[in-house]
Amino acid sequence: MVDEDKERLRLYTGQDKTLKKFLWNSETRQFLGRTGGSWFKIGVFYIIFYACLAGFFAIMMAVFYQTLDTNHLPKYTPGDGGSLLRNPAMGFRPLPRQKNVESTLIWYKNGDNDDIKHWVESLNDFIKPYEGNSDQISGQHVTDCTSGKVPEEGTVCPFQDKWLTDKCKKSESWGYNRESPCILLKLNKMIKWVPDVYETMEELPEGMPKSLKDHIREKMDSNQGKIPKMIWVSCQGENPADQEYIGPIRYSPWQGFPAYFFPYLHTPGYLPPIVAVQFDQPMSNVLINIECRAWAKNIKHDRQNRLGLVHFELLKD
Repeated sequence: MVDEDKERLRLYTGQDKTLKKFLWNSETRQFLGRTGGSWFKIGVFYIIFYACLAGFFAIMMAVFYQTLDTNHLPKYTPGDGGSLLRNPAMGFRPLPRQKNVESTLIWYKNGDNDDIKHWVESLNDFIKPYEGNSDQISGQHVTDCTSGKVPEEGTVCPFQDKWLTDKCKKSESWGYNRESPCILLKLNKMIKWVPDVYETMEELPEGMPKSLKDHIREKMDSNQGKIPKMIWVSCQGENPADQEYIGPIRYSPWQGFPAYFFPYLHTPGYLPPIVAVQFDQPMSNVLINIECRAWAKNIKHDRQNRLGLVHFELLKD
């Protein structure tokens, strides 16, 4: 056993010396098997090699971007049926804080200016492009569409924040300091998608809320018996209890999106229309589930995939 231990010690000692010699050989002045000159040469080689590789990649990317033209429409678009996306979805503002990015809960403490600051600033940022002195509006070919005139190619219909009414204004802090919070709704941009609007009362679906049907009838009576060409919008509590707690609802500037804003053709200066929904005196300390729907003959409602509607919760402490 003694001889075997000596042999193992000799092998370990030899291996240790070999490793140390590989790391630094004092006789040949080599580090990891290479001299200083050899390390310098291989370092220069790899610097040149990777510099050329990065340069080649940059040139290829530059050539690729030269082939793109953001002023042209994509080959497959929702409006002509070539795209898988054929049904618009809705979005809402304000969005929850970043730490709750997946949440749809709008929760604030009534009368607490620090707590409502996030919601007010979020809406202020969203409305900036719609302000009358916005750089996105100035300099573009804008045409007045309020009379129902469809814009010509290369022109856009303007939408300005001054059209919003009551508490749904920047100057009113969007109603969050008045117990009447506002939510802004918009349809997601879908290139070439054209709404198939309702033209007669008989075309209105059975599932449409009665309050919206009555509103459409009023608009028809004041419009020489014709239903305005609109994508109508309705908001209500999802459950009977939510409908009881939600309180009165107001819409501005219209209870829907005028059809003359569509289709979206990627025209510079285009701003999607918005609907401001004001909830007057919703019940405090109660979580209210709210669902807003867009209504047109070619809009499907799918809660699972969030098509044609948007869901959020409102909680006012």
